[in-house]
Amino acid sequence: MSQNRVAVVTGSNQGIGFATVKALCSDFEGSVYLTSRNEERGLAAVEELKKIGLQPKYHQLDINDESSVLRLRDYLKDTYGGLDVLVNNAAILLPFKEGMSDEIFAEHACTVMQTNYFDTQRACKILFPILKPHARVVNLSSMLGHLTHIPGEDSVAVNLRAKLASPDLTYEELDSLMHNFVDAAQKGEHTKYGWPATGYYTTYIVSKIGVSALTRIQHRDFERDSREDIVINHVHPGYVSTQMSDYKGVLTPEKGAVAPSWLALLPPNVQEPKGAFVWCDKTIVDWVKGPMPPLD
Repeated sequence: MSQNRVAVVTGSNQGIGFATVKALCSDFEGSVYLTSRNEERGLAAVEELKKIGLQPKYHQLDINDESSVLRLRDYLKDTYGGLDVLVNNAAILLPFKEGMSDEIFAEHACTVMQTNYFDTQRACKILFPILKPHARVVNLSSMLGHLTHIPGEDSVAVNLRAKLASPDLTYEELDSLMHNFVDAAQKGEHTKYGWPATGYYTTYIVSKIGVSALTRIQHRDFERDSREDIVINHVHPGYVSTQMSDYKGVLTPEKGAVAPSWLALLPPNVQEPKGAFVWCDKTIVDWVKGPMPPLD
């Protein structure tokens, strides 16, 4: 049975994704796929793990390229009959630094939102139909993706948070909200609609809030799915020392992979966490109201 089980980690040639592949190679009973946009870098990462006795497999995957995701889907379906574990790790961060123009912020808003939210959602739409019963899906979010990072008690901010937190939020409504941020950012008017002010992490914050809100909708769908026991969660992996954090994080990538890999390996018919925002120490955090634990 284990020979037919398969796990995929997106964007996993380095950082938290690489460490998650490493953890799953040790603990997952089945094939584990390291994926990357660049095949050369991906294969080099696979060889690095093989040197320590692990046996990851490789498949090229660029979530920005629909045809790349479709090729992976077809390969998994033909080779394994579906997919057992999907860790959506691929993401980008384009920090807005002092001296940058409003035009650059607008470009960042478009690029970051496209990869982190829209392309992640598209990958899910393509791969979810081949998920097997008892599959596990882990969406990498962030503490910055907590809803309280939309600040303010004015009516606009309160209404925006309420829309994102709604248990009846639809994909179409969430897409519209994410487009609203990008469109408003092009005009420098995003704060007018309740979004966070321009800052170092703003575009990343909104994209990860989108990922977390998306996870809650996907959880509702899986609760109604005819396939048994498909579980999805979103996770803050911790403040990890990776290229994305300019290696300023306090946790190693291996520590950052602890919660994602734990969620990927949740046992059959688990009762919780399900559709939850999970902290790096495996505790469940209220995504809407908090409080958030101290910074890792």
